[in-house]
Amino acid sequence: MSSQTWWYVARSGGIVAWSTLAISMFWGLALSSRFLGKRPKPNWMLDLHRFVGGLAVVFTAIHVAALVLDSYIPFGPVEILIPFTGEYHPIAVGWGVIAMYMLVAVEITSLLRKKLKKRTWRTIHYLSYPLFGLSTVHLWWAGTDRTSMPLRVGVLVATVVLVFSTVIRLMNADAEPLPRRRIVSE
Repeated sequence: MSSQTWWYVARSGGIVAWSTLAISMFWGLALSSRFLGKRPKPNWMLDLHRFVGGLAVVFTAIHVAALVLDSYIPFGPVEILIPFTGEYHPIAVGWGVIAMYMLVAVEITSLLRKKLKKRTWRTIHYLSYPLFGLSTVHLWWAGTDRTSMPLRVGVLVATVVLVFSTVIRLMNADAEPLPRRRIVSE
């Protein structure tokens, strides 16, 4: 095994984690706005959204574990768990740590969705937007591959698609009629 194996695993794990996060967000927006039409069926889309979101968690764990196992740059429990404490790009890595906590919060509340109030779940699920932003900043400032043109183009395209999808979602939300509320007299 090469001395750089863990570094390659950390790099690829981080890129795949970011990519699966972007895909999961796209499917979540497609599901909530239905801008892809009535086909594919929403149940199938929800399953895909959940699966890819779970993959984002798995690949984030691979990314973090490989950083700890790699010996080139020291990442221990403090640098991994407490933002802005490391020596390697402390601000960018700190944003990555915060994004990791947001990802865990979104995933846990998604798994517990049926046990939570809809408003609580939705509020925490909205953390996906700053999560995507922070993880993108982390990738662009701390990622070893940040100067790679294919990565830059991929990040730019994915970000534009997500912004466009979010705008469509917001426009659809304005067009949807508000649900009727039951008035209870005292």
